[in-house]
Amino acid sequence: MREKTVLVTGASRGIGAAVARAFANAGYRVAVNYNTSKTEAEALAAQWPGQMLPVQADVADRAQVEAMFRQVQEAFGGVDVLVCNAGIARQELFTDVTPAAWQRMLDVHLSGAFHCCQCALPHMLHQKWGRIVTVSSMWGQVGGSCEVAYSAAKAGLIGLTRALAKEEGPSGITVNCVAPGVIETDMMAAFSANDKAALAEETPLGSLGSPEQVAKAILFLAGDDADYITGQVLGVNGGLVV
Repeated sequence: MREKTVLVTGASRGIGAAVARAFANAGYRVAVNYNTSKTEAEALAAQWPGQMLPVQADVADRAQVEAMFRQVQEAFGGVDVLVCNAGIARQELFTDVTPAAWQRMLDVHLSGAFHCCQCALPHMLHQKWGRIVTVSSMWGQVGGSCEVAYSAAKAGLIGLTRALAKEEGPSGITVNCVAPGVIETDMMAAFSANDKAALAEETPLGSLGSPEQVAKAILFLAGDDADYITGQVLGVNGGLVV
């Protein structure tokens, strides 16, 4: 059997980049999706020449997603593992959320996963094997103040995961979700050191999470050791949400 190919969306930095590195180290061929962060994606891919491929697409745009899958197909073959990680974040009062901002949040997180899953499934169905891992958030599980749009989009991902797992299980395809807690990425840039310390203190394990810790969970769910796990939401949050 050929080496497996994984497509990681939003892979130019943060959790996505850690996921791409974890899969590359495990021997996968990795398609590194990015939207605007071309320099970062190319720099990451350059560390694994021939094994990583940077591919541009706004996952909210169906035509761009289809073109991305064609590019990956030509370079690596069909996508065996899909990690739907692309996302954006905004913190604002619900009453300040504009219809455009609300729609963009849903388009990137939820519609983006819809587009990517639909494009990935024909190959998975043909070979009767596949792994899909969505990346939600603890706020998708319990909701976050001043992050209503984000929480709603991430909760939608959990619903998509659970339903799609039931539909695709008979075809040998597992669909699971990882729900990170407070992870030390550039999305935390707006938080002060005091804010981060307070969040760490609230966390039972006493620290913020790292992108690498989330990547390990995703890599596990994509592997053979997780072949009887589907439709599940795995929290990587240090015990903050149980």
